Amino acid sequence: MATDYYAVLGVRRDASQDEIKKAFRRLARELHPDVNPDPKTQERFKEINAAYEVLSDPQKKQVYDLGGDPLSQAAGGGGAGGFGAGGFGNFSDIMDAFFGTASQRGPRSRTRRGQDAMIRIEVELDEAAFGTTKDIQVDTAVVCNTCNGEGAAPGTSAQTCDMCRGRGEVSQVTRSFLGQVMTSRPCPQCQGFGTVVPTPCPECAGDGRIRSRRTLTVKIPAGVDNGTRIQLAGEGEVGPGGGPAGDLYVEIHELPHSTFQRRGDDLHCTVTIPMTAAALGTKVPLETLDGMEEVDIRPGTQSGQSIPLHGRGVTHLRGGGRGDLIVHVEVTTPTKLDPEQERLLRELAKMRGEERPQGQFQPGQQGLFSRLKDAFNGR
Repeated sequence: MATDYYAVLGVRRDASQDEIKKAFRRLARELHPDVNPDPKTQERFKEINAAYEVLSDPQKKQVYDLGGDPLSQAAGGGGAGGFGAGGFGNFSDIMDAFFGTASQRGPRSRTRRGQDAMIRIEVELDEAAFGTTKDIQVDTAVVCNTCNGEGAAPGTSAQTCDMCRGRGEVSQVTRSFLGQVMTSRPCPQCQGFGTVVPTPCPECAGDGRIRSRRTLTVKIPAGVDNGTRIQLAGEGEVGPGGGPAGDLYVEIHELPHSTFQRRGDDLHCTVTIPMTAAALGTKVPLETLDGMEEVDIRPGTQSGQSIPLHGRGVTHLRGGGRGDLIVHVEVTTPTKLDPEQERLLRELAKMRGEERPQGQFQPGQQGLFSRLKDAFNGR
């Protein structure tokens, strides 16, 4: 075996066709005579061309792997440098090496998949917490009822393009320093489809689809949050030529609640009570997502304390259970006292030895919401 074609391309003997093609593209860009006119480089370019001709053809590769020389069996013995039966196989390979993708061969289909669509809907907190169903109206592309997606007027049909004869592309032979080169491009008359529509459908103008408004029922699972997207497969736009529809995505926007603020699956609210209620204890009614409940304020509760109501938050979107409802207590101090109230408070202060308290100073004391913010930021 005179030439090691694997070594020429710099690939292993067990390299895949994709690896062989990538190696060839890389070398072709480096060694093409238009890029590097050095005579030695041109000889090297012919070598990689011959190596690719053999290794990219399963039959020739098999002959070579068994110890034969497939190029000596090629017609005319000219397998090492031509652009016809040998060489790059077809001109799309050399174009692929320089531009990254090979041209599509044959006619293009008029039927293509439609685009995905997205719509935004608003939900209340309780709907997000427990799930619901909603009817939505969608303006999208649907199959044209007049032509059933064909694009041709009733009683007519698409006809084979007389310029490319249904191939979707036209070829042109040009001369270069490497000899005759055949190039192909999409047919300008049919735009590569291989067929033309002489009489387009008057309803859809030949597109095979029209705009229409329809109503869909969307099931919203419990636990959705702002930005959650629900995928409805096949409910998007119908593609050109009556092609399969894309998907519809429904994005959730949760409306603010008058009492609760949501953080993840937990709910937070603040209850304000007078100083006397905090000192003596009380019960405060609270309308939760599950109905009316009483929040137990124990005697001696301080401003900034929180009271958890377990399992009263939002349903977990994935997995069972629910978050918690956290009630934050804020104690208010009276600002206006009548003489009798002032007398009683002074008497209480005297009884507790708090007439002239020294106070307890701490660095960086923060308010309730500042402490909450730092707690969620991990400070």
